[in-house]
Amino acid sequence: MAQAAVLAGLGAWLPPDVVTNDDLAAVLDTDDEWIRTRTGIRQRHVVAPGEATSDLAVEAGARALKSAGQEHADAVVLATSTPDRPCPATAPDVAARLGLQGVAAFDVGAVCTGFIYALATAAGLLATDAAGSVLVIGADTFSTILDPKDRTTRAVFGDGAGAVLLRSGGKDETGALRGLTLGSNGSRSELIEIPGGGSRQRSTGRPVTDADLYFAMQGRAVFAEAVQRMEGSVRHSAERAGWQLADIDRFVPHQANARIITALAARLGVPVEAFASNIDRVGNTVAASIPLALADEVTHNRLRVGDQVLLTGFGGGLTWGSIALTWPDLTAA
Repeated sequence: MAQAAVLAGLGAWLPPDVVTNDDLAAVLDTDDEWIRTRTGIRQRHVVAPGEATSDLAVEAGARALKSAGQEHADAVVLATSTPDRPCPATAPDVAARLGLQGVAAFDVGAVCTGFIYALATAAGLLATDAAGSVLVIGADTFSTILDPKDRTTRAVFGDGAGAVLLRSGGKDETGALRGLTLGSNGSRSELIEIPGGGSRQRSTGRPVTDADLYFAMQGRAVFAEAVQRMEGSVRHSAERAGWQLADIDRFVPHQANARIITALAARLGVPVEAFASNIDRVGNTVAASIPLALADEVTHNRLRVGDQVLLTGFGGGLTWGSIALTWPDLTAA
């Protein structure tokens, strides 16, 4: 039986179309300074008309396989909150388009913590010998579910996809996932939601409004929850990995808001320079956020073989989670 899930490949994909803060200011009551000072974001990528989450997932998945020097995976786990359709799941379509016929494929929904949850799920498949390798993809197209008149959400979110290939291996190998922690608090699910379109709304017989189908978030409450939950998760994950916070070379948090990253660093007593950040260029890409940040770190030589790395996320549900690993020798594709 496999002892651990080992990171073997990394891929990322952003749609070519870019929306700058000035572009938003031309159609909304906002400006570049207002957005940058509140979020740290100056631009985001968005899908073209007719482009869907699966399109981004296929691109990122293919690149992760290439990075690993592989053409096959035994399973595909797709973290997304913007599936191509409510039914069926998007992962089987992604697997088929990647040429992975007949493999297990399913979606995981934990919003911005989705990639961490998907990693944990993949690690379980590997630990039970249900698979020898798993392609884990985080992909979201939040631009398709935002109220076009809402300057707050449109300023924050962007589209993208990131993926990793995990293989079975030993727990002491470089790249082995360790120190996993997960959590949730459904009693505060209203802080991050799309109110309509599901069985709750449909079963009432109440007509759905446009507002019901758009993403909604209570920003101030989410900020406080995110900092508190990620701090606790990071500390717990480091403890489970047998690390002190001072031992960690690089923190890779979900890219929700630059202020959240700064506040988290302060709560942990860690220099903010130890935290990866690409939010200024891509915005909040939800489940794609952490793998996109990892790829950016590798591309800019900020992650080196042997670095002790801790990933952490917080999202709707409410959900949160963290995972630690020693960085392996790989190139992002």
